[in-house]
Amino acid sequence: MAVPATRAGATSAGPEPTATILPARRLAGTLTVPGDKSISHRALMLALVAEGESRIEGAGDGADVRSTAGIVAALGASVERTDDGLGGAAYLVRSRGAGGLLEPRGTLDCGNSGTSLRLFAGLLAGTPVAATLDGDASLRGRPMARIVEPLRAMGAGVVAAAGDRPPLTVRGRRPLSAIDWTTPVPSAQVKSAILLAGLGAEGTTRVRERVATRDHSERMLRARGIAVRSTMDGGGAMVVEIEGGTPVRAMDERVPGDPSAAAFWLVAGAIHPDAELRIGNVGVNPTRRAVIDLLVRMGARLEEAASASPGPDATAGDIGEPVADLIIRSSSLRGIDIGPAEVAAAIDEVPILCLAATQAEGRTTIRGGGELRHKESDRLAGIVAGLRALGARIEVEGEDLTIDGPVRLTGATTDSLDDHRLAMTFAIAGLIATGHTTVGRPASAAISYPGFFHDLERIRA
Repeated sequence: MAVPATRAGATSAGPEPTATILPARRLAGTLTVPGDKSISHRALMLALVAEGESRIEGAGDGADVRSTAGIVAALGASVERTDDGLGGAAYLVRSRGAGGLLEPRGTLDCGNSGTSLRLFAGLLAGTPVAATLDGDASLRGRPMARIVEPLRAMGAGVVAAAGDRPPLTVRGRRPLSAIDWTTPVPSAQVKSAILLAGLGAEGTTRVRERVATRDHSERMLRARGIAVRSTMDGGGAMVVEIEGGTPVRAMDERVPGDPSAAAFWLVAGAIHPDAELRIGNVGVNPTRRAVIDLLVRMGARLEEAASASPGPDATAGDIGEPVADLIIRSSSLRGIDIGPAEVAAAIDEVPILCLAATQAEGRTTIRGGGELRHKESDRLAGIVAGLRALGARIEVEGEDLTIDGPVRLTGATTDSLDDHRLAMTFAIAGLIATGHTTVGRPASAAISYPGFFHDLERIRA
């Protein structure tokens, strides 16, 4: 069970919250994970620049998505949010389109959401609006040079704090100049920021990636009437092109379940000795399913079945996102080599994959994880410290990780570093570790999965 606790030795300012996880004898049940966070962000932003009324069903309801919804309202759209009865949120957004955005009265608060800050910077760059984007202390520590440089090259005014860190002040211009930009590091957020700026550019904006990243932005823009093309160039890079000057069309849609959230239960089921879990209506987009394919390669007994719960359909505004129910059973895992391209495709799932590797026979290597140092925390350092505390044999050298298994984990005190993915990873570890596992700062899980600890208790059989 997850037991609220306080950490010994707390400062006079008050104890830091913790959660204590006890091992589970069995895991069983059916779960519905939050709506895909990446899609939820983009749906709200595109509703802002589409003239008319957009309905979004099944959106993620974590703090990050709520930050995006608040910014959409601050820029002049009418935003109505209701609980959808399935653990998510439904939004009704009415907007006057990109030309009707209002100057915000104050700073736009992105909270902990790097997606909100980067994508709004791109979106605002091609509009006649000036705004300052800021966030919490964690977000202020994250570098933004990779979006600042291309947006400036397109003609937008972008002023950042020292080290190209937030807050960012964006002074938009319409039309922007189209660019042909090669991303130095694969990043769906950087690609999406440039594509969103390209909506307000004159001509064709191109983004080149050595490794193709998730394509939600491209799919959702096409569904809204924007010409977006994806091809390979002669050097083997993925080239995404967008034509500027076309209005974004309002539409209704349903958001599929977040595969990054489902990954925690997939690993829990695979590493627990007595488990069978079904996760309903999960998005299995080819650019997001890397964690599924990697677990299968490790030997996970993972089955994909037709979704028994509502998913995207013609009446809800089909955005071309495939869905499935995922069924996971106790598995005998083996170590594998995960290369840089696979790391880029499963970047958000690397912490929970590291936990899976601790229970796999042999060595797992994860190469090229440098991007993890620039997430909500230094995830490379955080995952190594937490899993070592639990008894894992894990090493980091530069951008590469090696994990040797299987290892019997022992309950210990871990620190999430206020990073939602670390908090959930250490909590899942507690389901198989002997004794008590303490997760420091567990409330960070609400960034993407507000009901995580409730669901964790619900699947104890």
